[in-house]
Amino acid sequence: MKRHGVTIPLNSVPLSGHRRIIEELPDLGYTDAWTGEAAGYDGFTPLALAAAWAPSLRVGTAVVPVQTRGPALLAMTVATLAEAAPGRVAVGVGSSGPPFVTRINGIPFEHPYRHVRDTVRFLKAALAGKSVQGVFDSFTIEDYRPALRPDPVPPVLIGALRPQMLRLAAREADGLVTNFLAVEDVRPVLEAMGPEGAGKEVVARLFVCPTADTAYARARGRAMLGPILNARTYSAFHGWLGRDEELAASRRAWARGDFRGACEAVPDALVDALLVHGKPGECREQVARYVDAGVTTPLLAVLPVPEFGAGPDGMLSALRALAPAD
Repeated sequence: MKRHGVTIPLNSVPLSGHRRIIEELPDLGYTDAWTGEAAGYDGFTPLALAAAWAPSLRVGTAVVPVQTRGPALLAMTVATLAEAAPGRVAVGVGSSGPPFVTRINGIPFEHPYRHVRDTVRFLKAALAGKSVQGVFDSFTIEDYRPALRPDPVPPVLIGALRPQMLRLAAREADGLVTNFLAVEDVRPVLEAMGPEGAGKEVVARLFVCPTADTAYARARGRAMLGPILNARTYSAFHGWLGRDEELAASRRAWARGDFRGACEAVPDALVDALLVHGKPGECREQVARYVDAGVTTPLLAVLPVPEFGAGPDGMLSALRALAPAD
């Protein structure tokens, strides 16, 4: 089955205005709706609403942090959603980072790789209905006996960017979640997963700015990408991909506190590579290239543009224009 998803909540649309948009997604050819989780919406409430509003959509998290919920609470939340939407739930987990784990939740950001690995192992067992006890590297479980046993068992995916976590996704999870990558980056990412990644789901969030106004798209792209590409995790990711020289000017500006300059220093070519933009038909062609490269589940994160306008009507019009071809 070919999958084509959207990221929710949708830009410029309050959650109360999502229903009529979500209800129309399946008719437009969209199969999935996935959330992220940082400092805004939580990762599960929008999915519960989407699962109820559009009973054919698959819903998933891309991704929720492993350190901001206990393992049992995370398993309980996923199992609850899976009971409400059997066979239509996937859970993606990741390490997140200090801004979200420590600065706003007061939780030490320690041993991210171990915590992701241990949480995946816990979830795989608990969601399959197995009791879990024992000492993991990053936490100890005395005795968790799941009261809910979802059927079928939801797949567990890992949000990963660099080789160690990519290999973990291939070895112990049901797939990979990634984002902020160019089409040409898909190949090295899949190669880093190794042979164990063959046949695994590859979910990629693709930021889409459906406008023929290149200057507008690049301005929106720079404003979004400047902080992201200078964040610890994504700076290291793009360094691994060979972009240290390309990002050197932006990094220097960021280091001296010139945040506007850091955004302006992101090269046009990199903005064009990381942001899908152009007329809707051109955007669809760019998304198709990601699929051809190995992405199995593209998730569109649509930015508001003047051609369609803001708010629910504008977002719905944009999603209609970007809908996958038959």
